[in-house]
Amino acid sequence: MTAIERSRVVAVVGAGTMGQGIAQVALVAGHPVRLYDVLPGRAQQAADAVGARLDRLTEKGRLDADARDSAKARLLPAAELSELADAALVVEAVLEQLTVKQELFAALEHIVGDDCLLATNTSSLSVTAVAGALRRPGRFVGLHFFNPAPLLPLVEVVSGHATEESAATRARETAAAWGKTPVRCADTPGFVVNRVARPYYAEALRLYEERAADPATIDAVLRECGGFRMGPFELTDLIGQDVNEAVTRSVWESFFQDVRFTPSLAQRRLVESGRLGRKSGRGWFSYEDGAPAPEPLTAPPADPPPSVVVQGELFAAAALPGMIEEAGIEVIRKEDAVPGYPGWLELPCGTRLFLTDGEAADSSDLRLIHFDLAHDYRAATRIALAPSATVPEESVVAAVGLFQALGKQVSVIADVPGMIVGRTVAMLVDFALDALARGVASADDIDTAMRLGVNYPRGPLDWVAELGADRTLYLLERLHEEYPSGRYAASQALRRLAAAEAASAAGAAPEGAGS
Repeated sequence: MTAIERSRVVAVVGAGTMGQGIAQVALVAGHPVRLYDVLPGRAQQAADAVGARLDRLTEKGRLDADARDSAKARLLPAAELSELADAALVVEAVLEQLTVKQELFAALEHIVGDDCLLATNTSSLSVTAVAGALRRPGRFVGLHFFNPAPLLPLVEVVSGHATEESAATRARETAAAWGKTPVRCADTPGFVVNRVARPYYAEALRLYEERAADPATIDAVLRECGGFRMGPFELTDLIGQDVNEAVTRSVWESFFQDVRFTPSLAQRRLVESGRLGRKSGRGWFSYEDGAPAPEPLTAPPADPPPSVVVQGELFAAAALPGMIEEAGIEVIRKEDAVPGYPGWLELPCGTRLFLTDGEAADSSDLRLIHFDLAHDYRAATRIALAPSATVPEESVVAAVGLFQALGKQVSVIADVPGMIVGRTVAMLVDFALDALARGVASADDIDTAMRLGVNYPRGPLDWVAELGADRTLYLLERLHEEYPSGRYAASQALRRLAAAEAASAAGAAPEGAGS
């Protein structure tokens, strides 16, 4: 089964922002498009708005005038649902209410031909449930575009319980023919992106509730150290706090209130107060005219130490010793640490700097400062430090000066297990591995979805390949000890991968090595 021919009609039901975006995508791809909305006159207004956007594309040189005029001529607002009878594909983008969608598709089934593909753009409802009332649910799929649909490349192609393989394949190839990057996934709460991405928001909110740092600092660390495009607080302000909280609650309820998906009381209170983000003028941050930009907590300039001892392997932070030497600081390497166990940096005063491992720095009798995981230590422009209570202030200042000498801004946060980037990435990895093991999507599609759907710096399955499943598991096990609620209980998929890594490493070890 190939993509739907460009000569065939694509119908879009629902003339809001998302419906207009999907209509524009199909138009630019060359299809005749019929746009319908239940509100009288709404379809014509939407068609005019799409035409205006095509004009702007032409003004910017992204669409030539002939292509624009041809697209406008192919866009026909429909006054009645019956006008969609010749559609080869109908995409619905109406109110996120199950009964509304079911009634719409039940009506459409009596109007369109037997070869017409029916699709919902739902982001939170079950595709299987929407198709449940149909006589022929096999031709029904989810086509989840991301907003704004003309700009964002990802489309989740969701197979419901009764979706036929030929229908899902045709939907996927049609999305690809429209210039999108489709990923196939099963009908699970949140699909791929909204399922795997929950920890990105949830951990930030949890850190805020624990008073680890303020929202601006958490955002800055995840952007400038973790490599994420936007911090979770600014991102939820952009999405809308009510929208983000509703999706979180929907996924949590769909998973029978699994503790890993628990919504945040802090976000609930924000929604109840009417602080919904950019659209209301205020969310976590203020967007009123003249409001100052959020400022993260940043340590003042400090002198670096004259030398640093590097003890053992630093694994994900292996680039640091070379960077320290390049900064003109003496590096004294010692290799007497236990092989396979994380090493550390040691300041002249004896305070040790460890990459976060899921434990609080105060859990050790040593004077420790944890530093956070970075996506790329060379490219990172900010590092977070979490000192134990026993570390003297002069040691904290020396650690700050060390990272400042590497060209980093430094945020000193509270001593919380896993810190900011470390625990967020570990949870994203675990959620992705769990989704893979449960057949939600392929490994490539999961990583593609997270890179393109939410602009992550890399896919979580690619990330675990670098971090190591064993060290990711160790971090989550320590978090589980610190918070024994089940929230950080590692998936069987991560445990199996860590065991396979250990078995592979043991098999590769030289004869007689280790015990």
